[in-house]
Amino acid sequence: MEGTPIKTGKFSLRFGLIGGIVGIVFGIMLYVADMHYDRSFTVQAVQFGILAVFVVLGILQFKKANDGYLKIGEALKIGAGVGLIAAVLGTLYFLVLSNVIEPDYMANATELQKVKTFEQNPNLTQEQWDQGVEFQKKLFPVFLVFGLVISALFGLIVGLFTGLIVKKDKPAY
Repeated sequence: MEGTPIKTGKFSLRFGLIGGIVGIVFGIMLYVADMHYDRSFTVQAVQFGILAVFVVLGILQFKKANDGYLKIGEALKIGAGVGLIAAVLGTLYFLVLSNVIEPDYMANATELQKVKTFEQNPNLTQEQWDQGVEFQKKLFPVFLVFGLVISALFGLIVGLFTGLIVKKDKPAY
């Protein structure tokens, strides 16, 4: 089918939005189960798994809409786009959670981390802890941006592997 080329952005947006919404639903489930402070490997693996599923679905749907053809570059664009869009939604949810739903979220999270840190490092002084907390508060915006970059990179990597597996070039006539 010759005509207008299909745009990867449409698929990045659609599947990034859906992935972000599913990630938010997962976050709400954690909140309802009082597990929203849990940053364990399992919770993070589920979050990255959700993202990976929607990157793969976006790429497969693009390929289907493109008459079964897919270039690796297209898969990379979709992967990075889905990762970034889902991360933006996740960041917005986190900001709503930590500022509106549970305004004491950051203080509570810091206190939970303090207990763990002092258990693991009994020689740590209160002054050292306070300095570390102040440093982290200053870098909070950097951490948010870093999270967006990590999600986009993760989407890019999933897009690369998916693209390598399902790529199909159009035959040259």
